[in-house]
Amino acid sequence: MGDANNKYTVIAGWLTNARRVPSDNFEPRPSGFQPELLVIHNISLPPGQFGGDCIERFFGNCLDWDEHPFFEEIRDVKVSSHLLIQRGGEVLQFVSFDDRAWHAGVSQYQGRDNCNDFSIGIELEGTDELPYTDLQYQSLQAISRALFATYPGLCAQRVAGHCDIAPGRKTDPGPAFDWQRYLQPLTVNDKKEFGA
Repeated sequence: MGDANNKYTVIAGWLTNARRVPSDNFEPRPSGFQPELLVIHNISLPPGQFGGDCIERFFGNCLDWDEHPFFEEIRDVKVSSHLLIQRGGEVLQFVSFDDRAWHAGVSQYQGRDNCNDFSIGIELEGTDELPYTDLQYQSLQAISRALFATYPGLCAQRVAGHCDIAPGRKTDPGPAFDWQRYLQPLTVNDKKEFGA
């Protein structure tokens, strides 16, 4: 059973009820920068396969490159996200929200480059084409509420897909991600409508 029904809060940059799996792939945010954007991603390792600990080991720089032919393509890649939401709704945190995770790469949002400096990256275990699970949406919504309550620069209008901040280079979270389903409950009490 996942964490989807647990209440989340943020304490000193870490999410309660998330399993901590610290990654070395991070650095301090630049001085004066706070989270002002949520970036939604997807990941599966090997591609299209779910379960196991390959994503966790990849973000921890301890993936066995010989375990699967695809892994040779990512051998020299060092990345991380702040969070991973697995198919069953379980949540892992790799990097403190106070630090800069390495999830966005070359990116731009509303004229600002280097989205890693001012964003929080959330990976959903999945692919562009396969529907995400109910438990993933529930966890993502609960986490988003906690982040919005903690960081004044975050709100439902400041959420983007990786595809939005790195168009032509990235496609995730893909057409299988239901933006309306995710955002509707988050905007019910908001004075602004999503996209306004």
